[in-house]
Amino acid sequence: MNYILTTENLTKTYDKKDAAKNINIHIREGEIYGLIGRNGAGKTTVMRMISGLSRPTSGSYQIHGENKNGIGVLIESPGIYKNMSAKENLKLKCIAMGCDSDEYIEGLLKTVGLEDTGKKNAGSFSLGMRQRLGIALALVGDPKMIVLDEPINGLDPQGIVEVRQTLEKLKEEKGITIMISSHILDELGKLADSYGIIHNGELVDEFSNDSLAERCGEYVAIKTDDNNTAIEIIKNKGYNDISVNHDGFIHVDKAVNDTVEINKALVNGGVGVMELYIKNISLEDYYLSITGGGNNG
Repeated sequence: MNYILTTENLTKTYDKKDAAKNINIHIREGEIYGLIGRNGAGKTTVMRMISGLSRPTSGSYQIHGENKNGIGVLIESPGIYKNMSAKENLKLKCIAMGCDSDEYIEGLLKTVGLEDTGKKNAGSFSLGMRQRLGIALALVGDPKMIVLDEPINGLDPQGIVEVRQTLEKLKEEKGITIMISSHILDELGKLADSYGIIHNGELVDEFSNDSLAERCGEYVAIKTDDNNTAIEIIKNKGYNDISVNHDGFIHVDKAVNDTVEINKALVNGGVGVMELYIKNISLEDYYLSITGGGNNG
């Protein structure tokens, strides 16, 4: 699969501080690329640079292939006129882009599921509907790639599902490449094909869903009434990859085939075992493990 966008040492400096430093991103054509990082990590800075909204201090980015229409953008809140309908909002941008036929506008509305909103003012839309209108505005001019900064932030569960379905439709039916950031890593894990993790302004990892499975694997999670004694017993059984997570669960790697033996050893050692199960490491688990925990976003 060919790349549609790459960056080379992309850097943005404000007041002698690097908001983004030497970022090398590789986005494949037709995929959904999830950009992950805490608030202030540099996600929006990177998105603004590759969208042409901010000039890099150094480094560069390149759009590959026949993407003559540039990149569609939805960063922060959609720029909509609340006293106008969805169609009227789209028509204004379409006029500016030279593609304002009724058929074209109706097609955009149908793509994002707003074809039945009629003359209803956008100010009365739900947050999810406004986000979908913002996505439609980003699609004006038929870009091959769109950049969406936190499009599901603040949405209720129904709104999240509607936006997710819209993005899946854009990828599957239109072949549009999507770069998306999100605070909701479980939801992002349902959407994205590849990921980049930004921490303190630097890209610390970039990987596909397949690579995530290889990185993460499985572990045994154990909750006991005496973790100190439990850890000693588990170590005596020959398992050394042991840690305790923030919820107080003992995390044992390379032991998924030995849960019965571990459980017997703990019980025989006088430790009360409240929970013991095999857990797949999630996108959120992996993100926290390489950024040192804390708030994600």
